[in-house]
Amino acid sequence: MRAGGGFVPSPSSKLYSSSSSSSPVVIASSAMSNKYDQELAAAKKAASLAARLCQKVQKALAQSDVQSKSDKSPVTVADYGSQVLVSYVLEKELPSQPLSMVAEEDSGDLRKDGSHETLQRITKLVNDTLLSDGSYGTSTLSTNDVLRAIDTGISEGGPHGRHWVLDPIDDTGVRSKVSDILEPNSPAVITPRSFVRGDQYAIALGLLDEGKVVLGVLACPNLPVASIASGKQLPSSTGIGCLFFAQLGSGTYMQPFDGSEPVKVRVTATENPEEASFFESYEAAHSSHDLSSSIAKKLGVKAPPVRIDSQAKYGALSRGDGAIYMRFPNKGYREKIWDHAAGCVVVTEAGGVVRDAAGNPLDFSKGKFLDLDTGIIVTNQSLMPSLLKAVKESIGEQQAASL
Repeated sequence: MRAGGGFVPSPSSKLYSSSSSSSPVVIASSAMSNKYDQELAAAKKAASLAARLCQKVQKALAQSDVQSKSDKSPVTVADYGSQVLVSYVLEKELPSQPLSMVAEEDSGDLRKDGSHETLQRITKLVNDTLLSDGSYGTSTLSTNDVLRAIDTGISEGGPHGRHWVLDPIDDTGVRSKVSDILEPNSPAVITPRSFVRGDQYAIALGLLDEGKVVLGVLACPNLPVASIASGKQLPSSTGIGCLFFAQLGSGTYMQPFDGSEPVKVRVTATENPEEASFFESYEAAHSSHDLSSSIAKKLGVKAPPVRIDSQAKYGALSRGDGAIYMRFPNKGYREKIWDHAAGCVVVTEAGGVVRDAAGNPLDFSKGKFLDLDTGIIVTNQSLMPSLLKAVKESIGEQQAASL
C-alpha cells in the first residue's frame, strides 16, 4: 500500500527467509510501534522519493550509453537531487524537529562560476519528482532552495543529539565534482561504477540518537525481491526493487517497490561455515578480494563470493541471501558513517552482528568517520566466533608476509 509516494507497513506482517522458504509465512500481527515510528515513516517516504528520482536518471543513462562518454554530469545531478529530496521530505514530515544531517554532499561546487546549468538541471529534476508525487502541492523549489537543502547535510554528527545520516546514492563510485564536469579532459575525472553500469545502488538513510543508530532505511531500486544467493536462477517475472527498514527493538522489514505488504526478514540461521556464502564488493578497489578469499578458505566456504556494490549487501544479508559480508578497504582509507549506518541497523535488527576486524562494535558517535580496526565483518551470531578467528589469522599472515 502506498501513501504519497512512500511505503507504509501493513497492520499485519510476514516472515521472509530466503534460506528456508521462497514464500513469506504469515506470522502474528505486530503493531511495530516504537519511539521512532514518526521518524521511520518520514525516512521511508524520503528514501522512496529519492529512489524514484534516481531510477529516472539511471534509465536515461542506460539510453544514452554515458559509459562511453566523458560527461558524468547525470550521476552528479542524481547524487545532489537525491540529497535535496531527502532533506526536503524530512523537513516537511518532521516540522517540529530541527534537521541535522551528516551527508556526502555539500553545495560548494554548485556555487562556483560555470555551475549554473548543472544546478538548474538538479532543480528541474527535483521539482519534476515532487510534482509527479503530488504529496506537497504544486509549489516548486528555486535554485537557492536546492542549495540550502543540500547544505542541511553539513553536520558533523557526534555523540549528542539527533543526526540523520545519508548516502544519497551508494554506490556511484567516486563522484565527479562539478569542476570535473566543466573540464571533462581532466585526469581527475573517474567514471562512476555501479550506478552507471545499471547495477546495484542504494539510498541509505539512518538516524543517530545520542551517538547510536536507532533506525535505518535502504532503498535498493535494482535489487530483486527474490533471493540473489549464489547459484539461484531468478525467473524473468521476478520483481525488482526493495525497501528495507528497521528501528531498534522492532525488527527488520522488506517491502517490494510494487507497494505490496512488507515482510519481516531474518538473517540466515546457517551454523556450518562450509555451507555459508559471502558477499564482497564488486570492485577490488573497494575491498581486498585476496584477504576475503583467504578467510573463506580458512572457514571452508565452498560457494563462490557474491559480488555487488552498495549497502544493498546489508539488505540482502538481512533476508538471508548470504551468511557473511566482509569489507577490507585499502590501508589508510577511513570509513564514513553514511556508508554503514543504515545497513548496520538493518542487519542487527534482523538478528545479525556487525563488527570491525578486531571484534569491536562500530561506533557512530565520533563524527563523519568510523574509528575502527582494519575492516568490517558481518554475519549471524553462530558464525561470528569462527569468522573473527579466521579474520585475525588471515590478517596476521598477511602482515607477516609483508615484513
